Amino acid sequence: MTRRLGSLVSAVFIMALATSVMGAETPAAPDAVPAPLALDVVTLKDGTVIYGQVLGMVADELHIKTSFGPTAGEDIVKIMWPNVATLSVNRPIPFSLKEGTTVVGTAQPGEPGTMILKIAPTGTPMAIPFDTVLGMNQPAVIYTGAIQAGFSQTTGNSHLRNGSLLGELSARSESLRLTILGRYIYGDNSGNLIVRNSRGTIKLDFFLTKRLYWFASAYFEQDTFQDLKLRTALATGPGFQLLDRGDLTGIFRDMTLWTEAGAAYFNEDFKLADDKSSTRGRWAVKWNWPLWGGDQVSLYHFQEGFQSLANSKDLYLAADTGLRFKVWGGLVSGFQWTMRYNKNPPPGVSDTDNLYLITLGYSFDTSRKQ
Repeated sequence: MTRRLGSLVSAVFIMALATSVMGAETPAAPDAVPAPLALDVVTLKDGTVIYGQVLGMVADELHIKTSFGPTAGEDIVKIMWPNVATLSVNRPIPFSLKEGTTVVGTAQPGEPGTMILKIAPTGTPMAIPFDTVLGMNQPAVIYTGAIQAGFSQTTGNSHLRNGSLLGELSARSESLRLTILGRYIYGDNSGNLIVRNSRGTIKLDFFLTKRLYWFASAYFEQDTFQDLKLRTALATGPGFQLLDRGDLTGIFRDMTLWTEAGAAYFNEDFKLADDKSSTRGRWAVKWNWPLWGGDQVSLYHFQEGFQSLANSKDLYLAADTGLRFKVWGGLVSGFQWTMRYNKNPPPGVSDTDNLYLITLGYSFDTSRKQ
């Protein structure tokens, strides 16, 4: 019995020794290398296939980050959504749909003109037509705007000084758009005031559909040389987005155009003339056309008019028309012509004022920073 026990212990010892030797001679398995994320794939209707990472889509412009750009920022390919035939996105991102819902999930090709969204986190598949997708991974609010200034001064035989400051801001969400406009103009000759006027507008649009909205606006203006202490217009009514980004193609793809019409309370407080107030009809048109590269050169026109419902002579119209150039980054220069027409001005005041401005400033558009 003692001999058998000794033999068993010896055998166990030899097996343990052999196992430890074999383990020492066998190299350890290398650390597992995580598999790279699968690339997104975009196939265009002309057969072109683009591999990369889908960053998002705003206003029918799909942004794809690739690996073949020479420098940062130049590796982003921009494709208009109507040119896409199939789409594959391998990480969950938000998809904004026409009916106003947002679905988070991945995308795979489906039947022609559709894609299959796999809703996160369950993976439930949903067939979505391409023409119902309004955006992908887009910010909840898109900001655009600019601030520009101009200044000139002479000394010596003449002492003229002129300054101007213009600003605009638009904040757009899925159902709301806030617009703020401002302008201040000043000029003097040897300390004697020769021009001073200012204008401010704030407007809120409530989108009832993708195109139709209801607006509420407030307009304020002052002009020392129009005998005007304060002009106020409070208005409301319907508006319609006739053109939005992506509606057209080519050099027209970023063109936007909206029109409005409604009713307004219009009040003018003068220094010398009698004050006036009336109910007026209001109309407005805003057109913007970025020509090349999205924002390299832009043409724009904005007009706002107020016609009295009781007296056809009481008409007031203001219009801004201009050209803006991108200099570098957000730095821009511009030329603007502003016309103001008052059909029934106070005694001794001209009915038309024209203002010509050359400015330098900064502009921004968060929809282009995908």
